[in-house]
Amino acid sequence: MTDPDPLGLWRRLADASVLLDGFHAVKHAVRFGADVPVAVAVDRRAALALAGELAPDVRATLETLLTEVPEATYASLVPRPHPTAVAALAVRPAREANLRALAHTPRTAPVVVLDDPRNLGNAGAVIRLAAGFGATGVVTTGTLDPWHPTVVRGGAGLHFATAVERLTADELPAGPMFALDPEGEDIRGVKLPDDAVLAFGSERSGLSGALRARADQLLALPMRPQVSSYNLATSVAMTLYHWSATGGATRV
Repeated sequence: MTDPDPLGLWRRLADASVLLDGFHAVKHAVRFGADVPVAVAVDRRAALALAGELAPDVRATLETLLTEVPEATYASLVPRPHPTAVAALAVRPAREANLRALAHTPRTAPVVVLDDPRNLGNAGAVIRLAAGFGATGVVTTGTLDPWHPTVVRGGAGLHFATAVERLTADELPAGPMFALDPEGEDIRGVKLPDDAVLAFGSERSGLSGALRARADQLLALPMRPQVSSYNLATSVAMTLYHWSATGGATRV
């Protein structure tokens, strides 16, 4: 049942909620159990048709949630309109629950740590990758908010499929830490354990001294000479793939 005053509800909840920007973000959040109190679409019929085509498992839920609103109303609710013209608000998962998930041992999949990342889009892409590989979670250090709307948009709503939190270096989950660094050992000769903590330095300055000192081992990705670096999300993808390909991933 759609809300008779979605704009009013949105205004009341916006400051304390997670913005789901675009159909795919809403789809993933619903699929992975997010509490979504309000959702809007400029063309409700088109959004439901898209759900029927791409996500039939959540179509019935979206049919209940989605309220059609004028394009101007939709545009007033989001910082940058998405091509699908769909948006929603979700309740952010409890920090305590995420911290329990990150701290729980034995882990069956690594935790990804982004050490003082600077680019919101990169952080979102990493969360999307981590969710796809079934990582235990993604932790950021530094000032970047991993729940910023731009990060959630880049993650396509998959924050709800893994544990995402910001912690200090001293608060990171326990486990053997493997930090990616050009001076490290070739990753192809190392099998990453399921309880690994995989640390990646910032796009600008690499690993901080604190994480470098804490690391149990430095690892390097194969790279052609004179190529300076990989994109952060690419580095995470290569590392998680290496973990899964050497026996770490649970195969369904």
